[in-house]
Amino acid sequence: MKQPLLALAKATLSSLRDLAPLIMVVAFFQFAVLRQPLPNLYDLGVGMLFVVLGLTFFIYGLEMGLFPIGQSLANAFARKGSVFWLLCFSFALGFGTTVAEPALIAVSAEAAEVAASGGMIEDTSEARQSYASGLRYVVAFSVGLAIVLGVLRILKGWPIHLMIIIGYGLVVCMTVIAPKEIIGIAYDSGGVTTSTITVPLVTALGVGLASCLKGRNPMLDGFGLIAFASLSPMIFVMAYGMII
Repeated sequence: MKQPLLALAKATLSSLRDLAPLIMVVAFFQFAVLRQPLPNLYDLGVGMLFVVLGLTFFIYGLEMGLFPIGQSLANAFARKGSVFWLLCFSFALGFGTTVAEPALIAVSAEAAEVAASGGMIEDTSEARQSYASGLRYVVAFSVGLAIVLGVLRILKGWPIHLMIIIGYGLVVCMTVIAPKEIIGIAYDSGGVTTSTITVPLVTALGVGLASCLKGRNPMLDGFGLIAFASLSPMIFVMAYGMII
């Protein structure tokens, strides 16, 4: 009982240390530059407390649950020796975590609202919902394929730098010909996919897989999946914009 409580206390202190620079910046500009008291001090204090608790439990949950289960699944599939099922699991993991990503849901909904107000789609709830869902599923599909590609890279030992150079070269070429209305959304989609849900499980998958393969270094080969997960949505969303 004491050990989990001690670990939770350490996670709380770590969260406070991480938030301290943000608090100092806000306090400096509020008191030294604006020279105004903090509005709604009680609500601000309660909200900050919730942020500390949420960040603490999130980090503690990652260390306790998501990282171990991601590594254990990678180890189990590697021992099973079936590349097909490993790739199926990789796609499903990338797709499932991205569809559930809160940041992607928020960006898709906002993009649908802007598209409706700008006349790109009909200004109806059905059209907005269809646009937002289509964007989410395109991004999720692209991330699933990206994780499959990243896993193949670990298995085959392909050089990551060449793959990333080719990928961003394709992004630059598509940026020239893609509709200008979709370019910003495409670039933002590449960022929001690598957030709270996707990163822990995908990172654990890569590190766990590289750890149990002979000739693979977890530090050199285990990381890099997130780079593919942030790169592929830009390509697919620009293609999605050109199609619709």
